[in-house]
Parts: sequence; structure tokens; C-alpha cells
Amino acid sequence: MPHSPSESASTAPVRVAVDVGGTFTDIVLEQEPRRWSAKLLTTPDAPETAVLQGIEELLGQAGLAWPRVDLLILGTTLATNALIERKGARTALLTTAGFRDLVEIGLEDRFAQYDIFLDKPEPLVPRPWRFGVTERVDAHGQVLTPLDEAQVVALAGELTRAGIESVAVCLLHSYAHPGHERRIRELLKAHAPQLWVSLSSDVCAEIREYPRLSTVSANAYVQPQVSGYLRRLNDAARQRGLRDEPFLMTSGGAIATLQTGIDEPVRLVESGPAGGAILAQHIAEQTGAARALSFDMGGTTAKICYIDDFEPQVSRSFEFGRVHRHLKGSGLPIRIPVIEMVEIGAGGGSIARVNHLGVVQVGPDSAGSSPGPAAYGNGGELPTVTDAHALIGTVTPERFAVGKVSLQPERARQAIETHLAGQAGLEAPQAAQAIIEVVSENMANAARVHASELGKAAEEHTLIAFGGAAPLHAAGLARKLGIGRVIIPESAGVGSAVGFLWAPIAYQAVRSFHQQLADIDHAAVQRLLDELTAGVDTVVRRAAPDAPLHHKRVVFMRYSGQGHEIAVDLPDGPFDAAASARLGAAFAERYAQLYGRSLPHVAPEAVSWSVAAQAGERRARPQDHIASGPGTAARQAGTRRLYDFERNDWIEVPTYERQALDAEQTLSGPALVVEDETTTFVPAGFEARRSRLGSLVLDDIKAAAARAAKDPA
Repeated sequence: MPHSPSESASTAPVRVAVDVGGTFTDIVLEQEPRRWSAKLLTTPDAPETAVLQGIEELLGQAGLAWPRVDLLILGTTLATNALIERKGARTALLTTAGFRDLVEIGLEDRFAQYDIFLDKPEPLVPRPWRFGVTERVDAHGQVLTPLDEAQVVALAGELTRAGIESVAVCLLHSYAHPGHERRIRELLKAHAPQLWVSLSSDVCAEIREYPRLSTVSANAYVQPQVSGYLRRLNDAARQRGLRDEPFLMTSGGAIATLQTGIDEPVRLVESGPAGGAILAQHIAEQTGAARALSFDMGGTTAKICYIDDFEPQVSRSFEFGRVHRHLKGSGLPIRIPVIEMVEIGAGGGSIARVNHLGVVQVGPDSAGSSPGPAAYGNGGELPTVTDAHALIGTVTPERFAVGKVSLQPERARQAIETHLAGQAGLEAPQAAQAIIEVVSENMANAARVHASELGKAAEEHTLIAFGGAAPLHAAGLARKLGIGRVIIPESAGVGSAVGFLWAPIAYQAVRSFHQQLADIDHAAVQRLLDELTAGVDTVVRRAAPDAPLHHKRVVFMRYSGQGHEIAVDLPDGPFDAAASARLGAAFAERYAQLYGRSLPHVAPEAVSWSVAAQAGERRARPQDHIASGPGTAARQAGTRRLYDFERNDWIEVPTYERQALDAEQTLSGPALVVEDETTTFVPAGFEARRSRLGSLVLDDIKAAAARAAKDPA
């Protein structure tokens, strides 16, 4: 929402959030109670170009200068794209002698048991660049074979001659004894100072060699590219007058320092989607939606996250680059704190084609920002989801992406007719509608699969949709999932960036230290907890030197003989005999909650310990209000010609300006609610109104009537 420069004389803090996506770079500038936003095409060869351009544009609109910016938060898909597209650094791996093929051995399982043509994900580090180092440490941290330092020095020269840019170091049991890894880093820095070096004991100090190796390899693979980008952006912003370094959004939904991103860029892999989940959590709390389904659809991908009791699902690991979209285990594991979501190649730029079976397929590949969809007029020729909307009329060409891209519907029609309609035996508008239906069904299927994996029912949730493309698909997706209510937040087109502004400053560290609870070494555990606390405090203090810190301690436990652990909260205070007794009781109770019974005859054990620090208090969410019952009819701004698939004909539908709606007004579909960053499609059978705080609420009339009949109260 634009404001005149004279309105910006406020002394309120100026905060800027930037979400660099695969297609668009979204930027939000906030000086409460005002907000400005921009949407630019991402500049993939130099992502900082679009970032700086967008920030300067918003500062100009707000009548502000760079030195007035108090906080700059950045989320990026750069690490994600480098991993998925295999465009990272020339990376080598140093591991304990005899274990270099663990990269391909993995967990010695098959994600598709009976597929004789099974394809496994391609390793980030090819075999010729994997080297075994003479050393050996046992699981208790005792040195069995000293490190051969002369061998490491010789390897430094070999790596230099091979043109290696980055090195991942992952030694057996380094979580228990990191000394050998740290010495390798010292030797490499002394004899090959140009190398980037990532240690598994820093990035993922946990048991299970394969996930730890995969994680540190990913960190090393993206580190030169991501770190170079972050430093260039920081230097350019500081030259323009930015007072403090930018902060970064992490995969776990927290804000971290620039140095954290440089040292551990793997923590940024899902940073943009994590911001979207934080926004959805915020909207769920505002509106009282205890069960919510976050739906983020941009130009390249769609992300889905379940939020229950106002908390998003969280995990200690995830997979990237799955060979088969919905098959768990077909990707490479990364073990970091992450907000758990499913991400598929379904965005505005997803390319549509007729596959070998003669049916329409959409994605997972995307036209990206360059050349982009055919309707961009930048050289793209293949039909995409955006082209389908441009053809059937659901987007306003001159307002697309805040006017940064003027869509050309005729180019969209030409692409669909040339590459899709004829092969599918459809007219162009029918083919466009087929693209929209297929991509919506892809997203619905992903939501169903994710729900079944988590033991949830999608229809019990409220759909919270944001991202440039999500409001166009939200009602249709809700109908496919049996969801009766959809909420489109204010500034939905740049929703993930808005979520960054609500994220806490926090950091989490995990380290494995196996202990039988009956014979636990209280002093050793206390030393470990103190070390973890000091480490996370140091990181958080860089971003918030004066704020009070709040800690959460978690122990990952199991019964002896089991292969996986569950998380159990460990209260603050000294870890003594009384604390370990309480921990044992808490584990038994939590285990019974999850599995229906505990196993008192089996010894419990602790495997890993975690400490998280958060700065300051959680920001209070203002409570929103959604009116019920009939309201006054909203005043339409005009009409637009749309293709109606059910009638197989073109119809005129009313359009409404979102900012002109108020909480007492209602409108019925089919209709379009337009704003600068996105457009919301309200299909027939849905009714829409605006909440008190600005969210657009769509209710399925039939579903609402069914709920009222079931529960008249």
C-alpha cells in the first residue's frame, strides 16, 4: 500500500525483509503501522542486483534512506537451487580410510523395494574426489589410530591441482572426538588457504554417519556460492549506508547472523518456505485457526505445511532432490532443524506438456525468471501455469507482479496452442484449464500424502494461502481437499517475506552423547549442556547483544535396542540424579502418548542432546475478527472476461479492489479480488469477505451449511 514520503516521518523502526525466490524476489519494508512491498524478477547470475534494486525502490516510496533501515532480514533459495540443479562448487570429501563409498552405500536400503530399474540420487561428490584419511576414533571418543598429518598435507596439494574449491570433512565418530577434524582444517588452511572447509563436527555433530556425511557434503557444496553472494550483498548494502549487517532466515524458522549463513549455509536451504510457515502460524493465531494448512505457491514451487495448536510441524531432517516426488528415501538427507513441509515443482512458471501417455503433465521443471513463461515476452516458448491464467483471464496483465512484468496473453495462447492443445486434442482455453486442474491436483495429492505421513486429516484444517500464485488456486485446492475455509493474508503476494518480520532470533545446537539412563554420567552431561548453551548464546548474542535469552533443552531418547529416538523436554537447572529421574519419567510418559504404552522392563537411553536459545519475548499477535452472517454487498470495481470450463464459454465476472473492501461487505463467486501483488479467484459456490485486520476469508457455502447443520451451536 503506497504512502506519500511525508507520512514516513515516524520514529518507528524501519524493517526490511527480502525473499529471493527462483522466479521472483519479494521485498517488504515495514514502519509500523505502514507497509510497502515490491516484486521483481530474480537476477539468478547476481541475486543481489534485484535485492538492492527493490530495497531502493521501496525506500524511495517511503521517503527513507539506507541509514534509516534498522533491520534487514534475508531468505534465499540460492542454496536450494544449487543443490537441486547440481550447480554448486567443485567439492571433495575427506573421510576415515575405508569409508569413502558410504556416500553411495547410504543406509543400505531401497526406497522402492521391487523396482529393478531403481534410480538413486546422484552424489554431490563424485568418487574420484573422495579421499580416505588414516585415523580412527571409537564411539566413546577414544583415539584408536592417530591422524596421519603427512597424508593430509599431501592431499592439500592434490586438491589444489584438481581445482577443488571446497572440502567436506566427515570422520567416523567425530561427534565424540572432533579433534582430528579440526586438525585437518588447520593443515588444509596452512597448505591450501584458498579452500573452503566444512567439518561435520561443526555442521552436524550427531550419530549416524550417512546423514552426517550427506549434510556436511551439502554444506561444502553450496558454501562458496552462498557465502560469496552474502558477502557481496553485505558490502553493497553497507556502502549504501546500511548500518548493521543483514540477518538471515534459517530453515528452522529463526533469524540468524550473516556469519552463521557463511559458516553453515546448509541451514538456509529452506529459509524462504520457513518464512511462509511463520506467516501462516501468525495468521492462524490471529484468527483462532488451531488447525491450519499453510499453502505457499510462487513462481517455481509450491510448499505445504501443517500447523496444529498454532505450531508448525518441525523436524530434525529432510530430503532434497527426490528422484521420485512422493517416495521417502529417494532423495539425499540433510540433518538440520527444519520446519517440516512438502515442496513440489508446482508454481506459476511450471512447464506443461503432453507426456508419453498422452495426458497433460505440469512440472516439476520451471521456466524460472529467465526466460520465464511465454507471456513474459522474454523468449520463453513453452506453456506454463502463468500462461494458462493469462489465457483464461484470471490475471490482470498490466498489474501482474506489481506492474514489473506486463503479461502478453497472445504469446500465452500461441505457446499453449503450439505445444499442448493440439497434442491433447483440446481447444486453447480447454488446454489452459487442464493445466490449472492438473497443477491443483498435484498440490492436493502432495497435501494428502503429507497428511497421511503425519497421521492428520486435511479436511479438518483451515487453508492459509499466500505467494504470488496461491490465491488463484486456493479455493480450488480447498475444494479438492474438502476444506471449507480459505484465508488469504494481507500482502499475500509477498507472504514469506512478511513472515520473516515475525520470526524470532534463535539458534539450536545438537550433539550426540550416548548414555544409559541407569548409569548416566551427570557431570559429563552437565559439561556438554554448558558447552552447547555457551555456543548457542554466542551465536544469538551476535544478533541481539542486550536482549534476555530463553533456552529450551531437549533430549532425544529411546529404549535400548531401538533404532530411532523421540524428543523429550529437559527443564532448566543442574543435571543431577533428581533431574535424570524426572527425565526418565518424562520419557516414559511421552512414549506412551505416542505409542499407547511404555516399556518399563526395557532400559531407556539418551542419544543426543540439544539446546536452543531465543532472544527476547515472543511478539504478541493481535487478535483478528471474522464476521459471520450476511453483510452488505461489496462494490465492484469493474468486470473481467473469463473462460468458464463448465459452460465451455466466456463469461463476464465482477472484479473487486481488495483495499476497498471492509469487514461488513461480502461478495459471491465467480469473482476476482485484485491487488498489486496477486489476484484471488473466488469460484462459484464460495463467499468472500475481509476480516478486521485485512485478511480475505473465503468460505465454501455448501461446506459452511453442512457444518452449521452438524453443529448448530
